[in-house]
Amino acid sequence: MAKATKKQALGRGLSALLKDPENDIKSVEDKNADKVVGNIIELELESIDVNPFQPRTSFNDETLRELATSIKEVGVIQPITVRKLGFNDFQLVSGERRYRASKLAGLKTIPAYIRIADDQESLTMALVENIQRQDLDPIEIALSYQRLIDEINLTQEQLSDRVGKKRSTIANYLRLLKLDPIVQTGMRDGFISMGHGRALINVENQQQQLDIYEKIIGKSLSVRDTEKLVRSLNDTSENIDSLSKKVAGGQLPKHIAKGVKDFSEYFGAKIDVKVSSKGSGKLIIPFSSEEDFNRLKKLINSED
Repeated sequence: MAKATKKQALGRGLSALLKDPENDIKSVEDKNADKVVGNIIELELESIDVNPFQPRTSFNDETLRELATSIKEVGVIQPITVRKLGFNDFQLVSGERRYRASKLAGLKTIPAYIRIADDQESLTMALVENIQRQDLDPIEIALSYQRLIDEINLTQEQLSDRVGKKRSTIANYLRLLKLDPIVQTGMRDGFISMGHGRALINVENQQQQLDIYEKIIGKSLSVRDTEKLVRSLNDTSENIDSLSKKVAGGQLPKHIAKGVKDFSEYFGAKIDVKVSSKGSGKLIIPFSSEEDFNRLKKLINSED
């Protein structure tokens, strides 16, 4: 703690250097750059602009107030990072919560590390720093990954090295961006988890995806329940495709194939049919659990 206090006291002295136009630092090669770049310096909050590359779009007011209270008591323990734009003009790279909370606490200055970085480096630092946070929602992380790929021209392998995550993990996050925007919003707002989202990705039909999303919320379905529901839907679709092939090959009469398709869609389950040479037959309606059986029973009873 003593070392940190001594270094921050030194930072207050160095901050005066930054206010001298004759010693303005524009690159790492400039005079006095080694005294400023990479050191902790007390900067006026008014001289710092927020980062337009910040991937985080929302900040919890309650946690900000709690942090502001802590800062009033013990100060800013971890310095923010900024990049120098011009004379006494800086831009936030990381630490926006600390920056906002310090303003809320009424501070005039904040300890900061100064970097000399271009837009691309600033974007990379901001995105990577935010990805490492624990409180980002899955869509925020996915969007950050996508921006690094699109704007920094990174491959998934290179991105994996940058953020220290497996390529498969990155791919799973990126797939979430294929979800319907309504589902993405639900994930950001905490109505569904990433596990729910990963299950819904396997539903290609947008309307079916939204229907299942509403069931998840309305019935408080678990991830496992959602996966079962999606598998049931996919099995039904596969069965319908199979029936269509049989119709084309003349194995089933068209009126029966069409009827089985209607039954499958109605019950939300894979319906099997057996037909004799005389035209008689039977339908088999499967169920996966007692809950699923009761669901089918309710559907049948509702027609009484």
